[in-house]
Amino acid sequence: MNAVVIAVVVMLGLSLARVHVVLSLLLGALAGGLMGGLGLGKTMEVFQTGLANGAQIALSYAMLGAFAVAIAHSGLPQTLANVVIRRLDVNHARDNVPGGISWVKWGLLLALLAMSIMSQNLIPIHIAFIPLIIPPLLLVFNRMKIDRRLLACLMTFGLVTTYMWLPYGFGEIFLKQILLGNINKAGLDTSGVNVMSAMTIPALGMVAGLLVAVFISYRRPRHYQNTQTDVQAAQSAAAQPKISTYRSMVALVAIVVSFAVQLWADSLLLGAMVGFAVFMALGVVRWGEADMVFNNGVKMMAMIGFIMIAAQGFAEVMKATGQIEPLVQASAAMFGGSKGMAALVMLLVGLLVTMGIGSSFSTLPIITAIYVPLCIGMGFSPLATVAIIGTAGALGDAGSPASDSTLGPTAGLNVDGQHDHMRDTVIPTFLHYNLPLMAAGWIAAMVL
Repeated sequence: MNAVVIAVVVMLGLSLARVHVVLSLLLGALAGGLMGGLGLGKTMEVFQTGLANGAQIALSYAMLGAFAVAIAHSGLPQTLANVVIRRLDVNHARDNVPGGISWVKWGLLLALLAMSIMSQNLIPIHIAFIPLIIPPLLLVFNRMKIDRRLLACLMTFGLVTTYMWLPYGFGEIFLKQILLGNINKAGLDTSGVNVMSAMTIPALGMVAGLLVAVFISYRRPRHYQNTQTDVQAAQSAAAQPKISTYRSMVALVAIVVSFAVQLWADSLLLGAMVGFAVFMALGVVRWGEADMVFNNGVKMMAMIGFIMIAAQGFAEVMKATGQIEPLVQASAAMFGGSKGMAALVMLLVGLLVTMGIGSSFSTLPIITAIYVPLCIGMGFSPLATVAIIGTAGALGDAGSPASDSTLGPTAGLNVDGQHDHMRDTVIPTFLHYNLPLMAAGWIAAMVL
């Protein structure tokens, strides 16, 4: 049997069995290397060589984590949360709010969506905003009878769609460094490809899923108990002293400077580093606190970084076996020249891999080495190839039990024990996003 197939099956099987992803990637690479005749020593040598390819991405993540912790350290996210809570005056809110027509409800939903989107680029703190913003607002959501499955869908939409379409912040890592970077390494020149154009149709699939969730699936009121946990979280946030205006202004300046540098230098790493330097220079992060803040940021992003580094080693072993080309030829023969069937199978495999790993960022290096030659052999255009691989990587992020995009919303919505991770986050996001995203990705493959 083909060594690449063996490696992917072993890696995926171990991941689905809840073996740690890094270990699954290593064992999968060993199985593929040995099956491909590389031998144990050569397989490990190639794997270690491939690790270097993920170093820049991992360093960008670590620096972004430090910048995110510095933003949280400034108190700006908590300030935004407190402003909302104080304006709603949760201690005197009416018990029955006409949620279907209330401007407050729609204002809250739009604000939550905006915060989820900005957490990926303008204020790149990823899911760190959720435990700050959501628990104090649960009492308000309960009184408005807002279905928490809708809130989970809103947050997951912002967390996923933003990085898979906008090439800034986390999107700069996903679209430019990982997606285009790995496609170029696999032998396809993407210099003339506009990555936003390639991912627009898939992103519209995500929009369609969101609209269904908001206006059809979860528009009806859902009743929750006002627990002591909800009341305490709201009162605690409302009673918090006002954060220093100076610290909040410095945070805003750092965010603007970081974003400007990122656009100017086309480097997320440099932008995050300059933003962190602004916090230090203006005294929000004191010299004696810098190590602690930086270390906390690295810890927050370390796991994703390790997974992406290991995935690069896995991809390098797959290429070294020399069995990608035979696999591509056999696959093309199996599809009988049907581009539609080939695109569908590639998207399904991407969904399965990401569901197992839990990280779309880590899926791309694994599948790109196989998909690029297959797409070239099947006659897909460079734009369609980028759309197929980008969609295949993003598929499964929403709806994976192990993904940050589902774990984050559950962590905020379930502090009072009334939101089940699988039934209320994983299944709703899988149905509303993976299905339309797969359909939109297939359409993109056919028309681009």
